[in-house]
Amino acid sequence: MANIESAQARAPAPKLSLANRLVRYVAIVLLAVGAFLAGTRWQAWKADGGAATQQVEEGAKASDAEHGHGHSHEHANDGHDHSHEDDLSLVELSKQARGNIGLKVGEIAFSSFTRSITVPAIVAERPGQTQFAAVAPLSGVVTKIYIVPGQTVDPGQPLFDMRLTHEELVQGQSDFLSTLEQVDVVNKEIARLEAIARDGAIPGKVVLERQYERQKLEAIERAQEQSLLLHGLSADQVANIRADRKLLGTLTVKAPTPAAPTDGSTPHLLQVEELNAELGQNVTAGDPLCKLADHSQLYVEGKAFQQDADLLNRAAKEGAAVCALVDTGDSKPEEVCNLRILYLSNTVDVASRLFPFYALLPNELVRDDRAPDGRRYMGWRFRPGERLQLKVPVETWKERIVLPAEAVVEDGPESYVFREDGDHFHRCPVHVEYRDQFNVVLGEGNDIWPGDRVAMNSAQQLQVALKNKSGGGIDPHAGHNH
Repeated sequence: MANIESAQARAPAPKLSLANRLVRYVAIVLLAVGAFLAGTRWQAWKADGGAATQQVEEGAKASDAEHGHGHSHEHANDGHDHSHEDDLSLVELSKQARGNIGLKVGEIAFSSFTRSITVPAIVAERPGQTQFAAVAPLSGVVTKIYIVPGQTVDPGQPLFDMRLTHEELVQGQSDFLSTLEQVDVVNKEIARLEAIARDGAIPGKVVLERQYERQKLEAIERAQEQSLLLHGLSADQVANIRADRKLLGTLTVKAPTPAAPTDGSTPHLLQVEELNAELGQNVTAGDPLCKLADHSQLYVEGKAFQQDADLLNRAAKEGAAVCALVDTGDSKPEEVCNLRILYLSNTVDVASRLFPFYALLPNELVRDDRAPDGRRYMGWRFRPGERLQLKVPVETWKERIVLPAEAVVEDGPESYVFREDGDHFHRCPVHVEYRDQFNVVLGEGNDIWPGDRVAMNSAQQLQVALKNKSGGGIDPHAGHNH
C-alpha cells in the first residue's frame, strides 16, 4: 500500500486544456479592468463631495452675513459700509425723500409743559357793543345817502340827509325863534328904560319889572333849546338857528360814537352791514336807516361740559392765559394767546349739557384800502361765526421732554421716536407720560437725552419705511433654474 501511494504522488499532474486556459486569462483581465474603473469612480465622487460641502459652507456663511450675525463686508466698487443697512432699527433716507415728506430735525431739551383742556368755541359778537342801528330821529324825507354797503365809516361821519316834515320839530323851532326875538325886544327895552331911569324920568321899578320879564323868557329859551336837542338836532345846529334866525329845513343823520377803547386797542371803526333806506323815502321817527357793526373787539364763546366748570372757574380766578386755536389748513393750528376768561354762564343747555363761557378777543385789521371814489373799505381777521378751539391751562409740569405729536409713532403698545445718527435714523422706544392732539410728554426710562437730534415730524413715514425694509428684498435668483 505504501508503495502504491508513493507511486501515485510521483505521477505527473494532468495538463489543462486550451479552452480552460483561455477562460482563466479572460477572468484575470476583467478583474483588472473592474479594479481600475472602481478607483477612477471613487476619485470623482470624492472630488464632487468636497466641492458640494464647500458650497454649503459658503452658503451658510453668506446667510449669516445677510442676517447680521456679526459679519460685515465692504462693497468692492463703492466701499460703503452695509452694517447699518443690516440693522432692522435703522432707516436711511435720501435727500429727496427728506424733502418729499418735509422732514424736520430738532434738538431735544428739557422744558416746562402746561397740561390743558381743549373745548370747541365760536367767534361771537359782543351784545350791545358790536351792532349799531342808525334810525331816523324825526319824520322826514331822505334826500341824500352818503354810504354804501360794506363801506367803513368813522364815528360821527354823515350817513343821510333828511328834509324835515316833523310837525313837532317845526313847531319847536318856530317857538324857539319867537322866544329869541322876544328876548331881543326886551333887552332893547331894558337898555332904553335904564337910560331914562338914570335921569329920574321914570321910577326904577319899571326897569326891574322888565328885567324879571327877560329872565322868564331866557328860561323858556333854554327849555326850547333842550327840546330841539332831544328831537335830534345837534348843538351846532341849534347854534346856527340862534345865529341865523332861520328854521332848520334839513337834518343830517351821523354815525354813532361808541365809547373809546381804554386798553390801547384798535379804535372803533364802523362797517355798514345793511342799508335800509332809499333815496326819496318818507320815514318816520325811529325807522331804521342802516345797520353798522364794530368788529374791533369780539368774544370767543367756548362750550364746556359741566365737569369742567371747576377748572374754568379756577383759570378765570387766577387770570390764566387762554389760547385760541385757529385752523389755518396746516397740520398744526395757529395759536392766539394771552386771552382772559371774562365770565362763565350760570345756565346749562338742557339738550347738549354744555354751558358757554366767554373770553375777549381783540381783532386785527388785515385790509384797509380806499377806492377811487374815496370810500374806505377794510377787512378783519376774525369774523363772527368762525369756529375755533379754546385751550385752557390746567397744570404745569417741570423738566419734561416735550415733542410734537408728529414726532412719536405708536405701534401696538410701543411708542417710538427716530434719533438722527449721521445719514441714518435710529428707532428708539420711549415711555409716553402724556399725549394730546398736538404734543407728547415723555416720561422716564428712555434711550434719548437732551442734546440728541430727533425727527420732529413724519415719524409715521419713517416707521413705514423701516417696516418695508424689514420685509426683505426680492430674491435675484427667483424664477431661475440652474
